[in-house]
Amino acid sequence: MSVITRAIRTVFLLELLRGMSMTFRYLFRKRQTINYPFEKGPLSPRFRGEHALRRYPNGEERCIACKLCEAVCPAQAIVIESEPREDGSRRTTRYDIDMTKCIYCGLCEEACPVDAIVEGPNFEFATETREELYYNKDKLLANGDRWEAEIAANLKADAKYR
Repeated sequence: MSVITRAIRTVFLLELLRGMSMTFRYLFRKRQTINYPFEKGPLSPRFRGEHALRRYPNGEERCIACKLCEAVCPAQAIVIESEPREDGSRRTTRYDIDMTKCIYCGLCEEACPVDAIVEGPNFEFATETREELYYNKDKLLANGDRWEAEIAANLKADAKYR
């Protein structure tokens, strides 16, 4: 670059004018941000949020106590206890997830043969105490009941990739 060209750029502040023109171009464009607590962005069907236990349409819980999710969990965050029923089937008596240990890898969801344990669309589950992050069977079933419509839609949308 010649000395004359650099002197002209310095005297007329061309870099500053170029920067200001870019600022004014972006000033009148549509905003890219959202008003978060009131507006939510789109979530992928594969989003892994708060855990939930699902039920069959007749109301019976899906979990057959195979304990595959407990075995595959790398963080050892899942604890399952089961007992046989009078009809010969096996169901869980205790299903606990320690959310402070969970790394949201999704392996429990992949290992489940009946889609009983899923990671739902809820990402807003902040708590004030650690004890609230220890999920028992009742809380997991309540999450499943609350989010069942969205969970079923996400599983249907993702079915061709599974």
